[in-house]
Amino acid sequence: MPVNLSAPKPQDLHPVPGVKLGITMAGIRKVNRRDLTVITLDEGSAVAGVFTKNRFCAAPVQLCRQHLAASSDIRALLINTGNANAGTGEDGLVRAHATCVALARHLNIAPEQVLPFSTGVIMETLPTDRIQAGLSAAIADLKADQWAVAAEGIMTTDTLPKAVSRQVTIGGATVTLTGISKGAGMIRPNMATMLGFVATDAKVAPSLLQALVSEAADASFNRITIDGDTSTNDSFVLIATRQARHAEITSLDSADARILREALIAVSQQLAQAIVRDGEGATKFITIVIEGGRSEAECQQAAYAIAHSPLVKTAFFASDPNLGRILAAVGYAGIDDLDQNLIELHLDDVHVVSKGGRRPEYREEDGQRVMKQSEITIRVGLARGTAQATVWTCDLSHDYVTINADYRS
Repeated sequence: MPVNLSAPKPQDLHPVPGVKLGITMAGIRKVNRRDLTVITLDEGSAVAGVFTKNRFCAAPVQLCRQHLAASSDIRALLINTGNANAGTGEDGLVRAHATCVALARHLNIAPEQVLPFSTGVIMETLPTDRIQAGLSAAIADLKADQWAVAAEGIMTTDTLPKAVSRQVTIGGATVTLTGISKGAGMIRPNMATMLGFVATDAKVAPSLLQALVSEAADASFNRITIDGDTSTNDSFVLIATRQARHAEITSLDSADARILREALIAVSQQLAQAIVRDGEGATKFITIVIEGGRSEAECQQAAYAIAHSPLVKTAFFASDPNLGRILAAVGYAGIDDLDQNLIELHLDDVHVVSKGGRRPEYREEDGQRVMKQSEITIRVGLARGTAQATVWTCDLSHDYVTINADYRS
């Protein structure tokens, strides 16, 4: 069961002017399952994205990068689940392109104006015939209020759809941000095995979008980990339809830009945290905060050493306050001149370690009380500077092994 996560209510997801979504069952891998989504954008929209840093990236990731570089007028997104179209060589690129061509013909646009996205099983041939056959139904289904259904349509091993919406006021006008994401396993930064799509009607200069989406990703999807695996298909896309009735945002230093940036990061963080809460087999949602580092980078090193440790994660699953495992992870994080005698460790409100050793007042029953909670914060002080970093992760349970052992069954 997900950790304190519930399915989004359709009525809570605000439509974004200029965006329509259509979802259908194309039978890409399984029958009677929504697995093909088309998102159309009004003319004048701007799009930017960040993608996996896995060098073995999927064909749709390669095409997305090419199309974003070639066209400033993206008009449609095509998303399929059930098949990642990764590890498929030149044939995978040909098939991904063919789906773009097919959708472009339906919409009377150029193939380069379509961004393709795939998620699912790696090294299997993309069934382009099923995707092409399903396009008419997806297009006929296009509506502005379909965010909740689209969130379901992009799921793979997720147990719940993930969607977030909020509205802010910019220049006296109401601005909407609505987004969906998917992901539950093969999750690690750069990026997680996830797809994320956030749309806004903010009137923002297209030249600012790449910086906005990169900053939002770094503060959200690049701060989560479930199992330490970096996927082949990760994509996070920001869409601005630019239809809101406020003056155009032309500088990220402006007050309006700060409002938009804060809202975008908040939406992105909520979507990213939802992925961790729905992590495969997860029973605990864990926040790791590293403080007092010389740089944010070394704080992240320590945070990920803890978050990726199977010994730490299994201890949390068992509610076992074997907290020396956390200290060991900090020690091997790669901070060569770390002074262990300055380390402080808190488990929520429980002060466990002081000056590198077990605090005399610490009692294991206090640690166990916290370990039994469904949400836990680990806070480590390095006493080296003023930098800090936060990472979100989950525990590692028996069900994680079961889900991944059976994934292709």
